[in-house]
Amino acid sequence: MRRRDFIAAFGSAAIAWPLAARAQQAAKLPTIGFLGSATPASWSPWLTVFVQRLRELGWTEGRNVAIEVRWGEGRSDRFSEIAAEFVRLKVDVIVTGGNAALAVKQVTSVIPIIFAVAVDPVGSGLVRSLARPGSNATGLSMGSADVVGKRVELLREVVPNLSRLAILANASYSATVLEMNEAQKAARTLSLEATAVEIRRTEDISPAFETLIRSGAQALYVCTDALVSFNLARINTLALGGRLATMHGVREYVEAGGLMSYGANFPDLFRRAAELVDKVLRGTQPADIPVEQPTKFDLVINLTTAKALGLEIPPRLLARADEVIE
Repeated sequence: MRRRDFIAAFGSAAIAWPLAARAQQAAKLPTIGFLGSATPASWSPWLTVFVQRLRELGWTEGRNVAIEVRWGEGRSDRFSEIAAEFVRLKVDVIVTGGNAALAVKQVTSVIPIIFAVAVDPVGSGLVRSLARPGSNATGLSMGSADVVGKRVELLREVVPNLSRLAILANASYSATVLEMNEAQKAARTLSLEATAVEIRRTEDISPAFETLIRSGAQALYVCTDALVSFNLARINTLALGGRLATMHGVREYVEAGGLMSYGANFPDLFRRAAELVDKVLRGTQPADIPVEQPTKFDLVINLTTAKALGLEIPPRLLARADEVIE
């Protein structure tokens, strides 16, 4: 080979080698598949705190970890499609929550799954027990039946002479059905007449409200799930139009016009989910990581919505609130 040809060939190789090396390094990055079960509008704040906590634990996106983000838009068929995509991408761990976690678990029994939120991980079949998950999934529970009862009690404090309670739930999600049943039990304990109204898709929401308004309901307990998150504005608008005081399980639902929420602090759950992902990326098996319980609960009240409903929030309840939106 002539010297000029050798230099040209070497130069080309020198240019190509760093590109190939960088591609190889990128391919070797551990990858997190993040499946937001609703929309960016509702889940982005939780994704932000998740990524921030990962960074604090030494995982920086693009440097030593890759994150593939997908949005399920509250549709169970999308959950399965995205789960299958993550399997094809050979991600190292999948982070999601609620009914999306169930869909992912049906697609893969190998890739570790961390659920940041789950209403009833044992009852819904995500794990065998909280102490010993026993499979490829673990994560954080949203709390117990006591929390459901507390929500019903709070509604009774706010709505004068409350006697009829409606409960809105996605009947296609087993954990939400369990929550609905617990809400009915709590209502009976407080001598309230409870009407359960089931939905399975977006098109069911308007007819559901027609049913519950005809029932004479004075307040609405909304069971948390991805379908509700995706249709939150519609649900709160219909509730306000029907003069229904709403109780949610998530703070962000009250920001979107709901009356009250009481439940686990979601940003805290997603920060802790990042800690579980850290353990998995460092070699711990999900089956050996106990499901964690929430440690922070928030009571949030929207005074603007209360005023629109003509409700006066008792001062003692305002004093107990963690946040009051005006």
